[in-house]
Amino acid sequence: MSTLSISPAFRPARRPTRVVELAETSARRSTVRLTHRGRVVFVLAFLAMAFVVMVGLGGWATASHDAGTPQPVRVVEVQEGDTLYGIAGRVARPGHVREMVHEIQQLNSLSSAGLQAGQKLAIPAS
Repeated sequence: MSTLSISPAFRPARRPTRVVELAETSARRSTVRLTHRGRVVFVLAFLAMAFVVMVGLGGWATASHDAGTPQPVRVVEVQEGDTLYGIAGRVARPGHVREMVHEIQQLNSLSSAGLQAGQKLAIPAS
């Protein structure tokens, strides 16, 4: 029987490294890695900066204090069987019924085209 013993002091020979090689490899391998807490801090800092910029520039987006010129309107009471398109068709120029429906919806803050009998609608007078 044969035995083989390896001494812990045995190390293979290494070639000597130059200082320049170490500097080059460390420069190539250096990448920025953020931890989870670092990412959270980075995102919160970005959101805080965005909030400060939006608040700072938000004053430019305000409406003026001057009132616009009121649009002349007439009030029409909805009868049984009337539709928004029918009412708009009576007052709109030919070919512009859709635009008139949209304008009536905006004037009266209507979310849909559904009407009820007895409802009063503001319609452009022009």
